Amino acid sequence: MKVKKHRAIWISDVHLGTRGCKADFLLEFLKHNEAEYVYLLGDIIDGWRLKKGWHWPQKHNDVVQKLLRKARKGSNVVYVPGNHDEFARDFLDMQFGGIEVKEEAEHITADGRRMLMMHGDKYDGVMKYAKWLAHLGDWAYETLLVINHYFNIVRRKLGYDYWSLSAYLKHKVKNAVSFISDFEELVAGAAKKDNMDIVVCG
Repeated sequence: MKVKKHRAIWISDVHLGTRGCKADFLLEFLKHNEAEYVYLLGDIIDGWRLKKGWHWPQKHNDVVQKLLRKARKGSNVVYVPGNHDEFARDFLDMQFGGIEVKEEAEHITADGRRMLMMHGDKYDGVMKYAKWLAHLGDWAYETLLVINHYFNIVRRKLGYDYWSLSAYLKHKVKNAVSFISDFEELVAGAAKKDNMDIVVCG
């Protein structure tokens, strides 16, 4: 398969360290896609899950090695931590193997527009005011990932493609509770204040 070249690639919510992580899909993507800029917009490593029990198979290590290799080969790799990898915020403005850790990042698009990039958790009402609810949601989400795994084994045996039950339910729940938080307005306001044209969240 031919390698595709891009100006920028955005990756978020990989959750390395969880059983539901699709590291093999990401490795395949990274193998066939090159970019001048690679932005890792949070929850790349799931520190919450790793604190509860260590799960780090070789493929998770391979993802980290692949990203480090991209940085060594000249890609500008920027890591913006999220809520699940908030431990990395202790290393803001530092570099590890050519990967720069930042609270937020700015990207200039091909047509000259300014893009603000962040994970967005600091504007999330649940994360800000009810972190316990976020941890409860994390447990429920992890349970869904396990169910999803077995669900897809059955689908595969029936000849169907992979389908993410957890992503579907997460989307439905987010739509149902969207009235709780004015997240989008807050993020757009922050971008406007910094004279940004676009905002991208993880």
